Amino acid sequence: MKIGNREFDVNNDTYVMGILNVTPDSFSDGGKFNNLEAALAHTEEMIKEGATIIDVGGESTRPGYTGYTLISDEEEIGRVVPVIRAIKEKFDIPVSIDTYKSKVAKAAIAAGADLVNDIWGLKYDKNMAKVIADAGVACCLMHNRDNMEYTSFMDDMLADLRETIQLAKEAGIADDKIMLDPGVGFAKSYENNLEAIQKVGRLHELGYPVLLGTSRKSVIGLTLDTTKDERVEGTLVTTVFGVQQGCAFVRVHDVKENMRAIRMTQAICRKQS
Repeated sequence: MKIGNREFDVNNDTYVMGILNVTPDSFSDGGKFNNLEAALAHTEEMIKEGATIIDVGGESTRPGYTGYTLISDEEEIGRVVPVIRAIKEKFDIPVSIDTYKSKVAKAAIAAGADLVNDIWGLKYDKNMAKVIADAGVACCLMHNRDNMEYTSFMDDMLADLRETIQLAKEAGIADDKIMLDPGVGFAKSYENNLEAIQKVGRLHELGYPVLLGTSRKSVIGLTLDTTKDERVEGTLVTTVFGVQQGCAFVRVHDVKENMRAIRMTQAICRKQS
């Protein structure tokens, strides 16, 4: 899979997407990197630690929480565009824009974004699929819905994702530009989230690379009874499991620790094979 100017071996490796929240209210690291100097310094740190994609987000969606502030397209664009432009000028690394709004995606792509990470899987904004297709960029399409009324959770999730894939195909997004995300923390109960992680390998039935995003999320906090700042170990377990299940990408806050977990898991798995 090609993202930006880089080829990713999605069949044999697991890559780290480093999270860069340029927001004042992100659930995990709000306010830490919402100025350009801090954002660039953190980007440099994540690259040194092994991140191969930087995911820039300008609006907190706070999975598992309520009360976050929705912002206008213009405000979100004002947060992310200068950061994306600066990252692309300073570093040779693919950049992802974490947004579900087509106007934001379009502005981010114009600033240099190589991938659109849409938490609504093209279902929130009817123009999103066309923006992605017209630009020819890659996309990460996440499972989400506006209810938690599942008959058979995994079967329903796969059906929802097939609808997303159909939207992508109808818009002309190429198959080799798509990855899928099970959407841990979104429109799912605690039990659903555990099952989504446990059975993440089933997403391969759909024929696309899989990204697993669990970093510091509430399912880890609830399982371990920890605050958001004490969820690294739990995240590492999900990353190891993701490697074993063939996930091509993990989206994380703690790059160094997750890279080490990936390398160790790969060494063991390759030795066994």
